[in-house]
Amino acid sequence: MNTTTFSDIFKSSFLEKTSSFSLTDSVISIGFALILGLFIYIVYKKTFNGVIYSHSFNISLIILTMATSLVIMGISQNVLLSLGMVGALSIVRFRTPIKDPMDLVYLFWSLIVGILCGAEFIILAVVGSSIIGAVILLFANKIKVENPYLLVVKYDQGITTEEIESLIKDNTKKFLLKSKSIIQGKEIEGTYEIRVRDNDSKIIADISELKGVHSAVMLSYDGNFTA
Repeated sequence: MNTTTFSDIFKSSFLEKTSSFSLTDSVISIGFALILGLFIYIVYKKTFNGVIYSHSFNISLIILTMATSLVIMGISQNVLLSLGMVGALSIVRFRTPIKDPMDLVYLFWSLIVGILCGAEFIILAVVGSSIIGAVILLFANKIKVENPYLLVVKYDQGITTEEIESLIKDNTKKFLLKSKSIIQGKEIEGTYEIRVRDNDSKIIADISELKGVHSAVMLSYDGNFTA
């Protein structure tokens, strides 16, 4: 007489997957992903030199590291699951623009650490993260970023462009005319990309003193220009 046990009922799927799953290894991988994610969090917070610090973005680096580790652990156990996961993740689209290239570096760093932890290359993840973090901490505060500015000047047609550009040249390291337009047939608006010296406010005062100049405005510029 054949008897059916609980093990026979789930033998084809559930218990086979459970037997190949190591809870201890999974906890260790997720734990190291959390620790390294916190390390990335600290490095990002220490080296951030932008205007508005995003705490939610920094927290997302930790979650991204742990989530990537979970995905890698899941797909490493089953080939069919890995193919399905690739198809599912291919429909994900990130709509948030990345303005600072370093933010993209931190995202890529979090993904790599999550992959290494999920694949159980924990020593490689620890050593690599330590080296990357040391390099960022070493150079982040020593690199002087020279941000360009946009200088927008509105003046009468009676003033020659050479006169204004001569004054700009005397007060900047270099400059480039980005656009020039005539407003209502009387007023000219010129837009220049400039690299200022230490006293960046002097150029606005000097240009404003010219007879016929209506306004001079200097704006921070990230390198992208749309006419």
